Amino acid sequence: MKIAVLGYSGSGKSTLAGRLGEYFQVPVLHLDAVNFLPHWQERDEEEGRAMVRAFMERDGWVIDGNYRRFLQAERLAAADWIIFMDFPRRVCFYRAFRRYLTFRGRVRDSIAEGCEEKFDWTFAKWILVDGRKRRVRENYRAICEKYGEKTTVCRSSRDVGRLWKTLEDAR
Repeated sequence: MKIAVLGYSGSGKSTLAGRLGEYFQVPVLHLDAVNFLPHWQERDEEEGRAMVRAFMERDGWVIDGNYRRFLQAERLAAADWIIFMDFPRRVCFYRAFRRYLTFRGRVRDSIAEGCEEKFDWTFAKWILVDGRKRRVRENYRAICEKYGEKTTVCRSSRDVGRLWKTLEDAR
């Protein structure tokens, strides 16, 4: 199984990706860990693309993140299932801030080593404004239209719960 998890910052992509990796017994790649080097330095694009390309050669995987520059078109085409986390911005903001309080001063396992959890004005603005601009929303809409038959949209925790129930019922 090859799964691409997309969505807004703070929507729960990394958590869902990790759980899906466990469920399907496939490796998980968090694109934030590809994009960032220690201390929030950005990785060279070509190096990041090479890492993603190599990861995608596996028989099964879960890839968490948006990052168009890291082979988004190829990832989506190769995926058997695309999950779009389309949570409201207020929910994403709350979750991101709660995550900050939980991991403050520590590094999450879905981010690069040496990147301590942070929540600053730039990130808050990204969640509430910049990450919701028309071009971003239109990109998600185009993905859902193009890959509708293999895309699941989760707009709430209840939707994620239904997704898990469907998987458990299929076992």
